[in-house]
Amino acid sequence: MRASHRFAVVDVFTDEPLQGNQLAVFTDARSIPEELLLPLARETRFSECVFVYPPSGDGHVRIRTFTPVREIPYAGHPTLGTAFLLGAPMQLEEIRLETGIGVVAVRLERDADRLVFGRMQQPVPAWEPYARAEALLAGLRVARSELPVDVYDSGVRHVFVVLPGRDDVAALEPDLAALARHGDVLGINCVAGGGAEWKLRMFAPAWGMTEDAATGSAAGPLAVHLARHGLIAWGDGIRIEQGVEIGRRSALDARAEGTAERVERVEVGGSAVVVARGEFRV
Repeated sequence: MRASHRFAVVDVFTDEPLQGNQLAVFTDARSIPEELLLPLARETRFSECVFVYPPSGDGHVRIRTFTPVREIPYAGHPTLGTAFLLGAPMQLEEIRLETGIGVVAVRLERDADRLVFGRMQQPVPAWEPYARAEALLAGLRVARSELPVDVYDSGVRHVFVVLPGRDDVAALEPDLAALARHGDVLGINCVAGGGAEWKLRMFAPAWGMTEDAATGSAAGPLAVHLARHGLIAWGDGIRIEQGVEIGRRSALDARAEGTAERVERVEVGGSAVVVARGEFRV
């Protein structure tokens, strides 16, 4: 007989249904065989998919995150979307999710009985110059970056290329086959903006994502990158627009506190909405 596996669809980093980054969450994955996890993630055709398990430590739940091609230890929009989905019925002010990089806490804000915002504390990233910057710029079909091309690692690796203006980011038509040769990073992030407002596009063809609609795991490192290079002050919040070019407008808030010598806290926030529930019978 075929087993039934229930899931929900959450649009993340938006408060508007059918915008933001799509996420499938299998809310009780205990009965799903290991060999079905990746095929189910691929079947949803979303950038990421979450499977929820009982906690193994001091979290409320344990989650595993998959792209269409592989499991990854952590990602931002799956963590926030799962927190919204599970935190609402549990009536929690903070939900702790066990991930492949440790426990990530998400503080939940309500308007009356409705969840409206979540803030997750991310690991402080390590960083270094990206060794393959010249090839990366060629694959993006851009001449140069306004800041050093640095790669950040907070459990997953993101590299950042800063362009002169928002129109330059919108106009990008990268060589995706060339970018797919940069599988040493999860996300290839191109950004532009100023002050508190920034525009981002993230490409990850090596990881089964041509372009991502909202990348929470890149938002915190971006705040660190901009503060390190003096484009914002430490402690300043930024709002990141993403997903416009693929019809999934998203908004992410990020903040990095501390100094370049000692980053003390990295926080990323946003909204999410549950848009569907169903089940797979396999």
